[in-house]
Amino acid sequence: MSITASLSDPASASSVDVFPVLAVRDAAHFPHTVTTLHVVRQASIKAVRRALDDERLVLVLVQRDRTVEDPTAQDLYRVGVVSEILQALPMPDASLRISLRGLDRAEVRRLQNRGGMFSAEAEIRPDRPAGGLEAEALMRACHRAFQSVVHLNKNIPPEAIQSLTHLDSPGALANTIAFHLPMSPAQKQTLLEEAHPEERLRELLVLLKREEQVLHLDSQIHEKVEKELGDAQREFYLREQLRIIESELQTREHRLSEGEEYLARIRQAAMPADVEEKALAELKRLERIPMASQEGAVVRAYLDCLVQLPWNRRSEDRIELGHARELLERNHAGLPKVKERILEHLAVRTLNQGLRGPILCFLGPPGVGKTSVGRSIAEAMGREFVRLPLGGLRDEAEIRGHRRTYVGAMPGRLLSSLKNCGTRNPVVVLDEIDKIGLDWHGDPASALLEALDPEQNRAFLDHYVEVPFDLSEVLFIATANGLGALPRALCDRFEILEFTGYTDRERFDIAREHLLPRAMLEHGLTPHQLQLDEGTLWALVQDYTQEAGVRGLERALGALCRKAALRLVEGKTARVRIEVDALPEILGRARFALAREQRRPQIGVAHGLVVSEVGGDALEIEASLMPQIGGQPALSLTGNLGEVMRESAQAALTYVRARSGAWAPERPFRFDVHIHVPQGATPKDGPSAGVTIAVALASGYLQRSVRSDLAMTGEITLQGRVLPVGGIRDKVIAAHRHGFREVALPEENLPDLAEVPEEVLSGLTIRPIRHLSELLDQALLPPDDVLSEPHS
Repeated sequence: MSITASLSDPASASSVDVFPVLAVRDAAHFPHTVTTLHVVRQASIKAVRRALDDERLVLVLVQRDRTVEDPTAQDLYRVGVVSEILQALPMPDASLRISLRGLDRAEVRRLQNRGGMFSAEAEIRPDRPAGGLEAEALMRACHRAFQSVVHLNKNIPPEAIQSLTHLDSPGALANTIAFHLPMSPAQKQTLLEEAHPEERLRELLVLLKREEQVLHLDSQIHEKVEKELGDAQREFYLREQLRIIESELQTREHRLSEGEEYLARIRQAAMPADVEEKALAELKRLERIPMASQEGAVVRAYLDCLVQLPWNRRSEDRIELGHARELLERNHAGLPKVKERILEHLAVRTLNQGLRGPILCFLGPPGVGKTSVGRSIAEAMGREFVRLPLGGLRDEAEIRGHRRTYVGAMPGRLLSSLKNCGTRNPVVVLDEIDKIGLDWHGDPASALLEALDPEQNRAFLDHYVEVPFDLSEVLFIATANGLGALPRALCDRFEILEFTGYTDRERFDIAREHLLPRAMLEHGLTPHQLQLDEGTLWALVQDYTQEAGVRGLERALGALCRKAALRLVEGKTARVRIEVDALPEILGRARFALAREQRRPQIGVAHGLVVSEVGGDALEIEASLMPQIGGQPALSLTGNLGEVMRESAQAALTYVRARSGAWAPERPFRFDVHIHVPQGATPKDGPSAGVTIAVALASGYLQRSVRSDLAMTGEITLQGRVLPVGGIRDKVIAAHRHGFREVALPEENLPDLAEVPEEVLSGLTIRPIRHLSELLDQALLPPDDVLSEPHS
């Protein structure tokens, strides 16, 4: 979405782009002009923030009726100005003051309200070519008439004449004069909609001449009245002017009314006694501060914050376990243990309203529904829901608030979220708590300790508010992909609920029941217009997405909906049915299905199962043995491996070297070894790869291929004993998802298979192992079955 192209390239002038819409009610805006606006309405603030996140472009449209507070699409003109946001300053009352530079006129093709703001598909409409003697004559006439109007009207700054000095385009001159000329919004809109610069200049010249005549008559009337006024009338007139000026400058009478307003708001806020005393002291201080001082603005912002905090406003809990169970089952597939623990938590809260803690932490890979489960908990309890994203947070002041020593200071995110939701007992989801950073601004993770500890958060102290606030009624829920980066003291305050990855059947059900209907609704489609059979959905699940969650699946469904919408709008068909054989054309080749088909037995290549922050996965481990160079054998490890995996590789190599004499006495182990794990951009670590590395090394040494339908996991000792590992459920599901037929795992992990769904186990053969020698007999093919070139 580039406005530069539409200004400079005539070929792109008819392109249609999508812009956030800023609705204004004062006057039309014009290209080639710069203006400042005070943005107060929430829809306008959202549009400005959306533009700041994108290319800083916004479409300014004027209301037909300035008295309408919440305009609809019919209340806005269809021709506006695409403008660039030069600057946006947040104000203490959450409004914005922005500076706009008009770029080009645009005509709205489609206007819709989504997410609480307007967005428009608009076509850039540049001025038609203009020139010649007639255009030059009109420009000169308008320039002279505007100079005369500026001299007569003191409300137009003299700098407006200077802004016309370097304008040599008829359109730019007409836009600039119309911007400064006092006219009704409807008149300015008429000029803006005129695409021909010469016609715009003619209409503008008529308005300039009329304004000039009106100003001449006004001047004559004023001079006549001045002459007729005597000294007494003149004194009375001046005193009345002085009284009005004093009233406008907010003298003592106005200041008293402001103090009375704040006093009433303080009484209504139902603050604790010590907080009310603090607020009254600040109010007395405000009355002694000059109105225009920056200190007064700081005190007003502080008082506004105090009276808006929900000191005594709370939601009434309406917990019905039957309704809660139905809600969780309807909104979320799978996750039986998570649902059961949530229902237990709600049951205890029914018996004990004053329950303090525990703080639940939803731990699991992306896209498995951690945040949406928190939203369902809030709905089941009848409480407000607040999502507090913490990813990338590095400043401790974001949690504890800023010191109240400068203009622009504000409370921390915790109290700000309570102020915005209006209750003191919402459900607050601390999203991505494991992504909190640490630098010289402080330690935000440690700052959360006081807020989350049930023994301390009854008197949480925000640096901005400077008085204790009771957070004990807030139900905090944290979400994380992993807890390795968090301080131990913070982790101790959590009760961990693990969100394991979904099976293919669960992902299929989620796609059919939730993702597809939502994607069709978002893209404006109906079930009659787009049809996907079960085979297509299964292909999306198994061949185009392999993940623990459903975000990739959601993106794939969105791509299908966009393709269907294009065909429908082009008028090619009234109904789109997407079959399996059409998926490669839309989504490209099925790379996961292709990877399964191309997997074959190889020497030195074994398949291991791992669990990371993105869930269970299968990866290849390659081992290559080369003739030794030098006195000592060298070991090279590549693939962005962590310290634990490096130690596993050392142990596996030691085991293979120690057993090589028994395996092949005629072939001494004099090799340099290179162990590589592909996908080097992804960090890999954890105690699960020792068995897989040892099998790959033994395969390379014995020149026997490793079965391609077998995945394995486990850690080994130097004697070859296989140790149990964690994440068995996610690993077995990952093996099933990647098309393996057998899984080798430590014998001590057999009880963990009770957590694996039966539909997954029925498609796999589980081989328990106690010693690596048992696995080698099962994993290595006979020498006659070698299918690939040796790696040594």
